[in-house]
Amino acid sequence: MSNRISENKIVLIKRKTRLEELVVRYNTIQQAQFYIERLGADFSDYINEDYNYRSAVETAVIELSAIGLVQLLERQHVPNFIFGEEDTVVVLGQDGLVANTLKYLKNQPLIGVNPDPERWDGVLLPFTVKDLRLIVPEVFRGQRQVQEVTLAKAELNDGQSLYGVNDLFIGRKTHVSARYQLQLNGSTEQQSSSGIIVSTGMGSTGWLKSVLAGAVGIARGAEQMKAGADTADVVQQRVTDPQRSMDTGASEQRLAWDHPNLYFTVREPFPSRTTSAELVFGQITGNQPLRITSQMPENGVIFSDGVESDFLEFNSGVEATISLAEKRGRLVV
Repeated sequence: MSNRISENKIVLIKRKTRLEELVVRYNTIQQAQFYIERLGADFSDYINEDYNYRSAVETAVIELSAIGLVQLLERQHVPNFIFGEEDTVVVLGQDGLVANTLKYLKNQPLIGVNPDPERWDGVLLPFTVKDLRLIVPEVFRGQRQVQEVTLAKAELNDGQSLYGVNDLFIGRKTHVSARYQLQLNGSTEQQSSSGIIVSTGMGSTGWLKSVLAGAVGIARGAEQMKAGADTADVVQQRVTDPQRSMDTGASEQRLAWDHPNLYFTVREPFPSRTTSAELVFGQITGNQPLRITSQMPENGVIFSDGVESDFLEFNSGVEATISLAEKRGRLVV
């Protein structure tokens, strides 16, 4: 007879450590060590990280097995895994693993656990392994606060779709220019750029912040160049006083995780006789989606949250509608 306090299923999601990935690549620990040390890196750091993470996994399995039915799931299997409606999902971080799991869930609560607090800060990892025995039963009873997270959705005209927790990227696999037609709120524009980034509230402190900070710095530098300042002086000022190169209101604004809108930015738009660069930043609302029609003969892609291996092909003639997702993520806090 089981001593579990519940028969609810708990899906524990783990990832490969850097050491495990090296062993896959080089076949043995010894060969991996030779490779790392030849580069002058400290191989013991890989050993310690692996040991701590494996210990966290073992402890989490023991703790969770005393509470409910546990299924251990590797990161690479998450996109094809069918989560039950009543499942509770526990992710043994880092933050990226939380984001890349959340987009595949449908209202199941997600608990982010920091496996190594001395190594990882973990904005999305508020709990440690030792907290699980207390937290999970409270989640089962509906006694824990849950933070809703707005998701982005890319839907193609052939029915395929992809969700994003932090952001979506629309462009080409390589660094060559992407060609497409952009439509928003009655405006249409032919563009050539290095891609489009669509950010959520959660992603406002990531890629979006980086793009805005760069745009502000470039604009200020351009203004000084127009005023006759020496280019070298402008560059030196940015290096020696980086704080002045950032617009505090733009680059440090943090949106709520459940912010009701999305924001898109066009990277390096190139104006020419056939392309424009006016519609390069804007807001996507519930009744105002962004529509993009690909004009790329090959290598056009849409991926989310930095995972290039999980993508939608976006080649000539395919239309993508970028909108707020019909579902929201649910993070236990």
